[in-house]
Amino acid sequence: MKKSLLAVAAMGAFAGAAQAQSSVTVYGLLDYGFGGSSQTAAGPQAGYTPIGTTTVTNSGGVVRTQTSGFGGNGESTSRIGFRGTEDLGGGTRAFFTVEAAINTDASSAGIFSIAGSGNRQTFIGLSQKGIGQASIGIQYTPIHEAAAATDPGNLNNQNGNVIYDRTGGWGGATGQTLGGSGNTAQSASGMATNTSYTVRSSNMLMLKTERMSGFMGKVMVVAGGKDSGSNNSLTLANANAVQNASTDTQGYGFGLDYQWQKLFVTANYQQFTNNTTQLGVTRTYSAGYNGAVITPGVNSQDNQQYYAITYDFGVLKAFAQYVNRKVQNVNNADQYIQRSAQQIGVRAPVGKNVQVWASGGTGSMNNTGAGANTASISGWQLGSDYNLSKRTNLYAIYGQTQTGNKVTGAYGGSNPAANSAPTSYTASSYAVGVRHTF
Repeated sequence: MKKSLLAVAAMGAFAGAAQAQSSVTVYGLLDYGFGGSSQTAAGPQAGYTPIGTTTVTNSGGVVRTQTSGFGGNGESTSRIGFRGTEDLGGGTRAFFTVEAAINTDASSAGIFSIAGSGNRQTFIGLSQKGIGQASIGIQYTPIHEAAAATDPGNLNNQNGNVIYDRTGGWGGATGQTLGGSGNTAQSASGMATNTSYTVRSSNMLMLKTERMSGFMGKVMVVAGGKDSGSNNSLTLANANAVQNASTDTQGYGFGLDYQWQKLFVTANYQQFTNNTTQLGVTRTYSAGYNGAVITPGVNSQDNQQYYAITYDFGVLKAFAQYVNRKVQNVNNADQYIQRSAQQIGVRAPVGKNVQVWASGGTGSMNNTGAGANTASISGWQLGSDYNLSKRTNLYAIYGQTQTGNKVTGAYGGSNPAANSAPTSYTASSYAVGVRHTF
């Protein structure tokens, strides 16, 4: 009997030790509250898409849109994820992450049905103690990871941040209050969601070093491959043309961080290139500017850079940021869109459980290439978090952005010079709510 008990105890201890070698964690975030937004566009094509109708173009006039209501994602995008690790011995570890955005506002669409952002991260990797790690899959870019570490508002979903630009709440044709989403008809403002840099990419290999003497490095390599095909129902000439069609999507990037006591400095660069060819078809250019893909453009080279510095003074933490993005035609360097912005901010504790922040920035944009007018961008934001616990907080955020000096061209359009856009654009949004992490 005693031997049996000892055997059972030994088996239990062995099972416990085996389980300790690997683990899977379920994590996530839910964010709900009340928010509202207002957008005003003036000048040619100051249009928007009302509910149930086509786009309204008010030439030379002013169009205002407003909305408010209960909704999700005011501060952060709701999500659920699975994170796992396994100890392989000798300081080697395997790991994975699968993370999906949660649809908080449309019951009929499904809990994970969020266009363009449903699959937030899906990657697997290996790490070696003392060296670093390598991972492959859908991942955040070096610039986004650096921005997350150096943004005073923690990359929230309201207007006012010229680095992490958001359209801020107006749901376009749906009329819903949507955190971080907005009326894409005003994308020419340069403040549509994520016009400043690519947040994530598929087909990515990411290499990261461990921090050594304050430095940590990152290298990103993106390879989407080449695609070609044919259709037997086409004529021979057309079949040959399709068969000789190819899309080559590539990218690379790197980042370097330096931490010394209360000082943090980061420098990052990334480039995405799309080459699309087809026999007998003229190569067209589309800049694009967003999406969880290698590059949303066609025959475009997308160059992005980001620099930031923070210093924690104790009573407050100071931030300074700069971002620049230029997407140009691979066949004609004079045809491009370009956006740059700089921002400063502070974040400070007020008492034991409250944090407040403020930020303000300026920038410029060019939608049509060489010789075009340059539009000005500005924005500011105020916000606060009240921590009820380590996992739950209340928040209140307000922000405002503005574009002026006659914006020309539809940002990211296939033929920007053929379009016109508002001479000025102003957007503001606010949100109050509760956020819980698990």
